[in-house]
Amino acid sequence: MKTTLRVAGVYVGAVVGAGYASGQEMLQFFVSHGVWGIVGTAVTMILLPILGYHLVRLGDQLNVKNHKKVLYHLCGKYLGPVIDLVLTFFLFGLGAIMIAGSGSLFEQSFGLAPIWGYLFMSLVLILTLVLDTNKIITIISSLSPYILVLLFIIVIYSIFASQANFSTLESLASQQLTVSPHWTLSTLISVSFNFMVGFAIMVVVGSVEKDKRGVRNGAILGGVALGVIAIIVALGVYLNLDRVHQAEMPILLLANEFNPVVGFFMALGLLMMIYSTAATSFYTFLVRFFEPKTNGYRGAVVVTCILGLSFGFIGFVDLVNTVYPLLGYIGFIVIVSLIVNIVRSSKRGRQTLQP
Repeated sequence: MKTTLRVAGVYVGAVVGAGYASGQEMLQFFVSHGVWGIVGTAVTMILLPILGYHLVRLGDQLNVKNHKKVLYHLCGKYLGPVIDLVLTFFLFGLGAIMIAGSGSLFEQSFGLAPIWGYLFMSLVLILTLVLDTNKIITIISSLSPYILVLLFIIVIYSIFASQANFSTLESLASQQLTVSPHWTLSTLISVSFNFMVGFAIMVVVGSVEKDKRGVRNGAILGGVALGVIAIIVALGVYLNLDRVHQAEMPILLLANEFNPVVGFFMALGLLMMIYSTAATSFYTFLVRFFEPKTNGYRGAVVVTCILGLSFGFIGFVDLVNTVYPLLGYIGFIVIVSLIVNIVRSSKRGRQTLQP
Protein backbone atom coordinates (compact mmCIF):
# COMPACT_ATOMS: atom_id res chain seq x y z
CA MET A 1 0.00 0.00 0.00
CA LYS A 2 2.85 2.37 0.79
CA THR A 3 4.33 1.94 -2.68
CA THR A 4 0.91 2.29 -4.28
CA LEU A 5 0.28 5.62 -2.59
CA ARG A 6 3.82 6.78 -3.25
CA VAL A 7 3.64 6.06 -6.99
CA ALA A 8 0.14 7.53 -7.26
CA GLY A 9 1.48 10.67 -5.60
CA VAL A 10 4.34 10.85 -8.09
CA TYR A 11 1.97 10.52 -11.05
CA VAL A 12 -0.35 13.20 -9.70
CA GLY A 13 2.49 15.45 -8.60
CA ALA A 14 4.20 15.25 -11.98
CA VAL A 15 1.07 16.20 -13.93
CA VAL A 16 -0.89 18.55 -11.66
CA GLY A 17 1.07 21.74 -12.11
CA ALA A 18 0.23 25.38 -12.62
CA GLY A 19 -2.10 24.75 -15.55
CA TYR A 20 -3.96 21.71 -14.27
CA ALA A 21 -4.73 22.63 -10.67
CA SER A 22 -5.16 26.37 -11.23
CA GLY A 23 -7.97 25.82 -13.72
CA GLN A 24 -6.29 27.45 -16.72
CA GLU A 25 -5.61 24.15 -18.47
CA MET A 26 -9.14 22.94 -17.71
CA LEU A 27 -10.52 26.23 -19.05
CA GLN A 28 -8.74 25.97 -22.40
CA PHE A 29 -9.09 22.21 -22.92
CA PHE A 30 -12.52 21.47 -21.48
CA VAL A 31 -14.59 24.35 -20.13
CA SER A 32 -14.27 26.22 -23.43
CA HIS A 33 -16.47 23.47 -24.92
CA GLY A 34 -19.22 23.89 -22.38
CA VAL A 35 -20.98 20.95 -20.79
CA TRP A 36 -19.49 18.51 -23.31
CA GLY A 37 -16.08 19.54 -22.09
CA ILE A 38 -17.04 18.30 -18.62
CA VAL A 39 -17.86 14.96 -20.23
CA GLY A 40 -14.37 15.02 -21.69
CA THR A 41 -12.81 15.23 -18.23
CA ALA A 42 -14.55 11.97 -17.33
CA VAL A 43 -12.86 10.32 -20.31
CA THR A 44 -9.46 11.25 -18.87
CA MET A 45 -10.30 9.25 -15.75
CA ILE A 46 -10.47 6.14 -17.95
CA LEU A 47 -7.49 6.71 -20.22
CA LEU A 48 -4.83 8.09 -17.86
CA PRO A 49 -4.84 5.04 -15.52
CA ILE A 50 -4.47 2.67 -18.48
CA LEU A 51 -1.59 4.63 -19.97
CA GLY A 52 0.14 5.06 -16.61
CA TYR A 53 -0.09 1.33 -15.94
CA HIS A 54 1.60 0.45 -19.21
CA LEU A 55 4.31 3.06 -18.69
CA VAL A 56 5.48 1.60 -15.37
CA ARG A 57 5.35 -1.93 -16.80
CA LEU A 58 7.50 -0.85 -19.70
CA GLY A 59 9.96 0.94 -17.42
CA ASP A 60 10.23 -2.18 -15.27
CA GLN A 61 10.82 -4.47 -18.21
CA LEU A 62 13.43 -2.32 -19.91
CA ASN A 63 15.18 -1.35 -16.64
CA VAL A 64 15.71 2.27 -17.65
CA LYS A 65 17.40 5.28 -16.05
CA ASN A 66 15.72 7.80 -18.36
CA HIS A 67 13.11 7.87 -21.11
CA LYS A 68 15.48 7.46 -24.08
CA LYS A 69 15.54 3.66 -24.17
CA VAL A 70 11.75 3.44 -23.91
CA LEU A 71 11.16 5.85 -26.79
CA TYR A 72 13.64 4.01 -28.99
CA HIS A 73 11.92 0.76 -28.09
CA LEU A 74 8.46 2.07 -28.94
CA CYS A 75 9.16 4.31 -31.92
CA GLY A 76 12.09 2.55 -33.55
CA LYS A 77 15.63 3.58 -34.40
CA TYR A 78 14.61 6.29 -36.86
CA LEU A 79 11.58 7.94 -35.28
CA GLY A 80 12.72 7.22 -31.72
CA PRO A 81 15.61 9.72 -31.70
CA VAL A 82 13.36 12.45 -33.10
CA ILE A 83 10.65 11.93 -30.47
CA ASP A 84 13.32 11.64 -27.78
CA LEU A 85 14.81 15.00 -28.74
CA VAL A 86 11.44 16.71 -29.00
CA LEU A 87 10.17 15.34 -25.67
CA THR A 88 13.40 16.22 -23.91
CA PHE A 89 13.18 19.87 -24.87
CA PHE A 90 9.45 20.02 -24.28
CA LEU A 91 10.19 18.90 -20.73
CA PHE A 92 12.40 21.93 -20.39
CA GLY A 93 9.59 24.06 -21.84
CA LEU A 94 7.12 22.63 -19.34
CA GLY A 95 9.43 23.51 -16.48
CA ALA A 96 9.68 27.04 -17.87
CA ILE A 97 5.87 27.26 -17.99
CA MET A 98 5.75 26.33 -14.32
CA ILE A 99 8.14 29.16 -13.52
CA ALA A 100 5.87 31.49 -15.51
CA GLY A 101 2.94 30.17 -13.49
CA SER A 102 4.71 31.01 -10.24
CA GLY A 103 4.98 34.61 -11.44
CA SER A 104 1.24 34.75 -12.16
CA LEU A 105 0.53 33.27 -8.74
CA PHE A 106 2.71 35.80 -6.92
CA GLU A 107 0.97 38.62 -8.76
CA GLN A 108 -2.60 37.36 -8.30
CA SER A 109 -2.25 36.14 -4.70
CA PHE A 110 0.34 38.35 -3.09
CA GLY A 111 0.26 41.49 -5.22
CA LEU A 112 3.95 41.14 -6.07
CA ALA A 113 5.62 41.62 -9.44
CA PRO A 114 5.89 38.30 -11.36
CA ILE A 115 9.69 38.48 -11.33
CA TRP A 116 9.65 37.63 -7.61
CA GLY A 117 7.77 34.43 -8.37
CA TYR A 118 10.23 33.56 -11.12
CA LEU A 119 13.20 34.12 -8.82
CA PHE A 120 11.68 32.24 -5.89
CA MET A 121 10.76 29.17 -7.92
CA SER A 122 14.09 29.09 -9.74
CA LEU A 123 16.01 29.20 -6.47
CA VAL A 124 13.92 26.44 -4.89
CA LEU A 125 14.36 24.28 -7.99
CA ILE A 126 18.13 24.74 -7.98
CA LEU A 127 18.29 23.65 -4.34
CA THR A 128 15.99 20.69 -4.96
CA LEU A 129 17.54 19.29 -8.10
CA VAL A 130 20.88 18.57 -6.46
CA LEU A 131 19.14 15.89 -4.36
CA ASP A 132 19.08 12.25 -5.45
CA THR A 133 16.25 10.55 -7.36
CA ASN A 134 14.55 8.90 -4.39
CA LYS A 135 14.42 12.14 -2.43
CA ILE A 136 12.87 13.96 -5.39
CA ILE A 137 10.23 11.22 -5.79
CA THR A 138 9.45 11.35 -2.06
CA ILE A 139 9.08 15.14 -2.08
CA ILE A 140 6.82 15.11 -5.13
CA SER A 141 4.54 12.32 -3.86
CA SER A 142 4.08 13.97 -0.45
CA LEU A 143 2.60 17.14 -1.93
CA SER A 144 -0.38 15.64 -3.76
CA PRO A 145 -2.91 15.03 -0.90
CA TYR A 146 -2.68 18.65 0.22
CA ILE A 147 -3.93 20.10 -3.04
CA LEU A 148 -6.70 17.47 -3.36
CA VAL A 149 -8.29 18.43 -0.04
CA LEU A 150 -8.27 22.12 -0.92
CA LEU A 151 -9.73 21.49 -4.37
CA PHE A 152 -12.64 19.53 -2.91
CA ILE A 153 -13.40 22.34 -0.46
CA ILE A 154 -13.31 25.02 -3.14
CA VAL A 155 -15.40 23.12 -5.68
CA ILE A 156 -18.10 22.30 -3.12
CA TYR A 157 -18.24 26.02 -2.36
CA SER A 158 -18.30 26.95 -6.05
CA ILE A 159 -21.22 24.64 -6.78
CA PHE A 160 -23.37 26.38 -4.18
CA ALA A 161 -22.02 29.85 -5.01
CA SER A 162 -22.79 29.61 -8.73
CA GLN A 163 -25.56 31.99 -9.79
CA ALA A 164 -25.29 32.02 -13.59
CA ASN A 165 -27.85 30.11 -15.65
CA PHE A 166 -26.99 27.38 -18.14
CA SER A 167 -27.38 29.49 -21.27
CA THR A 168 -25.10 32.19 -19.87
CA LEU A 169 -22.43 29.64 -18.98
CA GLU A 170 -22.59 28.01 -22.40
CA SER A 171 -22.35 31.39 -24.11
CA LEU A 172 -19.33 32.39 -22.04
CA ALA A 173 -17.70 29.00 -22.63
CA SER A 174 -17.92 29.42 -26.39
CA GLN A 175 -16.01 32.71 -26.11
CA GLN A 176 -13.01 31.26 -24.27
CA LEU A 177 -9.57 30.59 -25.69
CA THR A 178 -9.47 26.92 -26.69
CA VAL A 179 -6.90 24.45 -27.96
CA SER A 180 -9.14 22.83 -30.59
CA PRO A 181 -12.55 23.29 -32.23
CA HIS A 182 -14.15 20.14 -30.76
CA TRP A 183 -14.31 18.69 -27.25
CA THR A 184 -13.29 15.18 -28.33
CA LEU A 185 -10.06 16.42 -29.90
CA SER A 186 -9.36 18.64 -26.90
CA THR A 187 -9.88 15.65 -24.61
CA LEU A 188 -7.50 13.48 -26.59
CA ILE A 189 -4.89 16.25 -26.74
CA SER A 190 -5.19 16.70 -22.98
CA VAL A 191 -4.76 12.99 -22.31
CA SER A 192 -1.84 12.81 -24.72
CA PHE A 193 -0.19 15.89 -23.25
CA ASN A 194 -0.46 14.66 -19.67
CA PHE A 195 0.71 11.21 -20.75
CA MET A 196 3.85 12.82 -22.15
CA VAL A 197 4.33 14.98 -19.05
CA GLY A 198 4.28 11.89 -16.84
CA PHE A 199 6.08 9.66 -19.35
CA ALA A 200 9.68 10.24 -18.32
CA ILE A 201 9.23 10.05 -14.55
CA MET A 202 6.80 7.09 -14.65
CA VAL A 203 9.08 4.83 -16.69
CA VAL A 204 11.89 5.61 -14.25
CA VAL A 205 9.63 4.89 -11.27
CA GLY A 206 8.60 1.61 -12.86
CA SER A 207 12.25 0.69 -13.12
CA VAL A 208 13.60 1.75 -9.70
CA GLU A 209 10.75 0.72 -7.39
CA LYS A 210 11.02 -2.82 -5.99
CA ASP A 211 7.35 -3.51 -5.26
CA LYS A 212 6.18 -4.09 -8.83
CA ARG A 213 2.57 -4.82 -7.96
CA GLY A 214 2.41 -1.71 -5.82
CA VAL A 215 3.90 0.35 -8.65
CA ARG A 216 1.26 -0.80 -11.13
CA ASN A 217 -1.57 -0.25 -8.67
CA GLY A 218 -0.13 3.18 -7.93
CA ALA A 219 -0.12 4.11 -11.60
CA ILE A 220 -3.78 3.14 -11.86
CA LEU A 221 -4.72 4.99 -8.68
CA GLY A 222 -2.77 8.06 -9.77
CA GLY A 223 -4.46 8.08 -13.17
CA VAL A 224 -7.91 7.86 -11.58
CA ALA A 225 -6.99 10.67 -9.19
CA LEU A 226 -5.91 12.84 -12.11
CA GLY A 227 -9.27 12.25 -13.78
CA VAL A 228 -11.13 13.12 -10.58
CA ILE A 229 -9.11 16.32 -10.21
CA ALA A 230 -9.88 17.25 -13.83
CA ILE A 231 -13.61 16.76 -13.25
CA ILE A 232 -13.56 18.73 -10.00
CA VAL A 233 -11.56 21.66 -11.33
CA ALA A 234 -13.42 21.87 -14.65
CA LEU A 235 -16.80 21.73 -12.92
CA GLY A 236 -15.82 24.46 -10.47
CA VAL A 237 -14.57 26.72 -13.25
CA TYR A 238 -17.55 26.05 -15.53
CA LEU A 239 -20.19 26.77 -12.88
CA ASN A 240 -18.54 30.09 -12.07
CA LEU A 241 -17.40 31.06 -15.54
CA ASP A 242 -19.14 34.42 -15.32
CA ARG A 243 -16.73 35.39 -12.54
CA VAL A 244 -13.48 33.63 -13.43
CA HIS A 245 -13.28 33.67 -17.24
CA GLN A 246 -10.65 36.43 -17.28
CA ALA A 247 -8.50 35.08 -14.44
CA GLU A 248 -5.14 33.46 -15.20
CA MET A 249 -5.74 31.12 -12.25
CA PRO A 250 -9.52 30.65 -11.93
CA ILE A 251 -9.44 28.24 -8.98
CA LEU A 252 -7.33 30.67 -7.00
CA LEU A 253 -9.91 33.40 -7.59
CA LEU A 254 -12.68 31.10 -6.33
CA ALA A 255 -10.61 30.22 -3.27
CA ASN A 256 -10.14 33.87 -2.37
CA GLU A 257 -13.85 34.53 -2.82
CA PHE A 258 -14.64 31.65 -0.48
CA ASN A 259 -12.31 32.86 2.25
CA PRO A 260 -9.04 34.83 2.16
CA VAL A 261 -7.42 32.29 4.49
CA VAL A 262 -8.44 29.42 2.21
CA GLY A 263 -7.19 31.49 -0.72
CA PHE A 264 -3.82 31.89 0.95
CA PHE A 265 -3.47 28.17 1.59
CA MET A 266 -4.68 27.41 -1.92
CA ALA A 267 -1.95 29.69 -3.24
CA LEU A 268 0.58 27.71 -1.22
CA GLY A 269 -0.89 24.47 -2.55
CA LEU A 270 -0.66 25.67 -6.13
CA LEU A 271 2.89 26.79 -5.50
CA MET A 272 3.68 23.25 -4.34
CA MET A 273 2.09 21.77 -7.45
CA ILE A 274 3.99 24.20 -9.67
CA TYR A 275 7.16 23.19 -7.91
CA SER A 276 6.46 19.46 -8.21
CA THR A 277 5.83 19.59 -11.96
CA ALA A 278 8.79 21.90 -12.56
CA ALA A 279 11.10 19.68 -10.51
CA THR A 280 9.93 16.56 -12.35
CA SER A 281 10.25 18.19 -15.78
CA PHE A 282 13.67 19.72 -15.22
CA TYR A 283 15.00 16.58 -13.53
CA THR A 284 13.98 14.29 -16.39
CA PHE A 285 15.36 16.83 -18.86
CA LEU A 286 18.70 16.99 -17.06
CA VAL A 287 19.25 13.26 -16.51
CA ARG A 288 18.80 12.75 -20.23
CA PHE A 289 22.20 14.45 -20.67
CA PHE A 290 23.98 14.28 -17.31
CA GLU A 291 24.63 11.69 -14.63
CA PRO A 292 23.08 12.89 -11.33
CA LYS A 293 25.40 13.97 -8.50
CA THR A 294 28.20 14.96 -10.89
CA ASN A 295 29.64 18.46 -11.18
CA GLY A 296 28.40 18.67 -14.75
CA TYR A 297 24.88 17.88 -13.59
CA ARG A 298 24.98 20.50 -10.83
CA GLY A 299 26.21 23.15 -13.23
CA ALA A 300 23.50 22.21 -15.72
CA VAL A 301 20.88 22.58 -12.98
CA VAL A 302 21.81 26.23 -12.48
CA VAL A 303 21.92 27.00 -16.21
CA THR A 304 18.60 25.23 -16.86
CA CYS A 305 16.76 27.09 -14.10
CA ILE A 306 18.13 30.45 -15.22
CA LEU A 307 17.05 29.77 -18.81
CA GLY A 308 13.65 28.63 -17.56
CA LEU A 309 13.29 31.88 -15.65
CA SER A 310 13.85 33.89 -18.83
CA PHE A 311 10.99 32.08 -20.58
CA GLY A 312 8.62 33.16 -17.83
CA PHE A 313 8.38 36.60 -19.39
CA ILE A 314 6.46 35.20 -22.38
CA GLY A 315 3.33 34.82 -20.25
CA PHE A 316 1.58 31.92 -18.56
CA VAL A 317 -1.70 31.81 -20.54
CA ASP A 318 0.04 32.09 -23.92
CA LEU A 319 2.51 29.34 -23.05
CA VAL A 320 -0.30 26.99 -21.99
CA ASN A 321 -2.16 27.62 -25.25
CA THR A 322 0.86 26.89 -27.46
CA VAL A 323 3.21 24.43 -25.74
CA TYR A 324 0.57 22.13 -24.23
CA PRO A 325 -1.26 21.27 -27.49
CA LEU A 326 2.00 20.81 -29.41
CA LEU A 327 3.25 18.25 -26.91
CA GLY A 328 -0.18 16.60 -27.01
CA TYR A 329 0.00 16.11 -30.77
CA ILE A 330 3.48 14.61 -30.45
CA GLY A 331 2.15 12.34 -27.73
CA PHE A 332 -0.29 10.80 -30.21
CA ILE A 333 2.66 9.19 -31.99
CA VAL A 334 3.98 7.67 -28.77
CA ILE A 335 0.55 6.44 -27.67
CA VAL A 336 -0.06 4.76 -31.03
CA SER A 337 3.38 3.15 -30.78
CA LEU A 338 2.56 1.94 -27.27
CA ILE A 339 -0.74 0.44 -28.46
CA VAL A 340 1.03 -1.32 -31.33
CA ASN A 341 3.57 -2.71 -28.86
CA ILE A 342 0.81 -4.00 -26.59
CA VAL A 343 -1.06 -5.63 -29.48
CA ARG A 344 2.08 -7.31 -30.78
CA SER A 345 2.91 -8.62 -27.33
CA SER A 346 -0.61 -9.94 -26.92
CA LYS A 347 -0.39 -11.78 -30.20
CA ARG A 348 2.77 -13.49 -29.00
CA GLY A 349 0.74 -14.81 -26.11
CA ARG A 350 2.81 -13.09 -23.41
CA GLN A 351 1.62 -11.24 -20.34
CA THR A 352 4.30 -8.55 -20.38
CA LEU A 353 5.52 -6.07 -22.96
CA GLN A 354 8.35 -7.31 -25.12
CA PRO A 355 11.76 -5.57 -25.28
